[in-house]
Amino acid sequence: MEAQRSLEQEKTSGKEDEDTIRTGTLWTAVAHIISAVIGAGVLSLAWCTAQLGWIAGPITMLCFAVVTYISASLICDCYRSPDPITGTRNPSYIDAVRVNLGKKWTWLCGLLQYVSFYGTGIAYVITSATSMREIQISNCYHKGGENAVCQTGTNNFMLIFGIIQIVTSQIPNFHNMAWLSVVAALMSFCYSFIGLGLGFSKVIENRGIKGSIVGVPTRSAAQKIWLVFQALGDIAFAYPYSIILLEIQDTLKSPPPENQTMKKASISAIVITTFFYLCCSCFGYAAFGNDTPGNLLTGFYEPFWLVDFANACIVLHLVGGYQVYSQPVFAFVEKWATQKYPESRFINKFYAIKLPVLPALQLNLFRLCFRTLYVISTTAIAMAFPYFNQVLGILGALNFWPMTIYFPVEMYIVQRKIGAWTRKWILLEGFSMVCLIVSLLGLIGSIEGIVSAKLA
Repeated sequence: MEAQRSLEQEKTSGKEDEDTIRTGTLWTAVAHIISAVIGAGVLSLAWCTAQLGWIAGPITMLCFAVVTYISASLICDCYRSPDPITGTRNPSYIDAVRVNLGKKWTWLCGLLQYVSFYGTGIAYVITSATSMREIQISNCYHKGGENAVCQTGTNNFMLIFGIIQIVTSQIPNFHNMAWLSVVAALMSFCYSFIGLGLGFSKVIENRGIKGSIVGVPTRSAAQKIWLVFQALGDIAFAYPYSIILLEIQDTLKSPPPENQTMKKASISAIVITTFFYLCCSCFGYAAFGNDTPGNLLTGFYEPFWLVDFANACIVLHLVGGYQVYSQPVFAFVEKWATQKYPESRFINKFYAIKLPVLPALQLNLFRLCFRTLYVISTTAIAMAFPYFNQVLGILGALNFWPMTIYFPVEMYIVQRKIGAWTRKWILLEGFSMVCLIVSLLGLIGSIEGIVSAKLA
């Protein structure tokens, strides 16, 4: 969600109050949403379609699109409280939770957010290492031919990515990394379109469409069920953008009312994203059939220069993406430590280090130690569990119900003063329960996938 940085810049240009000048429009909101949604998750969608089959795969993605829009519509109306048009602004997701649900739920929401950020960091280490390995493998096959022995592990590449992140993590805060987020967002579009194009070209090369209605065959019904559940978790990871929706809405000018503009932006962006997702997933499955890889780009080795470029785009995207998800954790912990131990020189003392050509670096020992240990921990966990699809499935399942469904539904019920056991309340709570079941199935399937892969 590299768009978060640019959103923060728009929000903070001026006073943080009702007099802030907001210039966002319907189309800027659409652009922000698409930038936020399209990311590493798109690479797993062809594999998801392979597990679900030609009918269930596309239908499932359409269902997630509808659910995402319903969730977005509920959150849009929580931007202002108590009235969705004339009430006081809630410029962030956690602000809306605090105003509508109270302090207890704010703590839980914050905890889930930070756990999500940490888990996404682990997923990005795995994905970037896989892409670096694929660059080496594609070059190996190009030089040695199809019979060359080119397989290699990912641990060394994870260490390389970890070292890069230890350095980039010393960037003080979001205000110093705008360029990194812009590059990351551009890279996500590059590799996504390359994956789509490669899938389309392979279908033409095959002169036929692979795959079946029931998806990939398995040795047992139980194994098929686990894979289907895991696919649900992966799709859940690819879609929602609830955590930053209100940040996007806070950039919109008014009139017209922000919630009306945001609903139009949401449906436009979700239609565009869903069309793009369906193209990537369907062309990928049509190209590889039962052999569809977990990461779409790992199935291509020629043209090697284009495959290498796409994988390099992934690495560059995730270098910035890792920081987008890690900087809020850094800021929270460092702010807490400063308030808890205001007299500590280790925490509060800064040392100016002059570097050739570059501006002076403000070094803080606590920041250096904490951020380095944070990166080391995410890298170590990624090395212990280097399973792309399973990790994405767990993250998607953990975030989907609480952040995309539960909090928006409960905030909407409180704001609109919907009575218990009324028809609308039953529909909303029923919707929430169905999504909870889907999240649990995705979580169970992904955990089983990690356990099976580890034991194997």
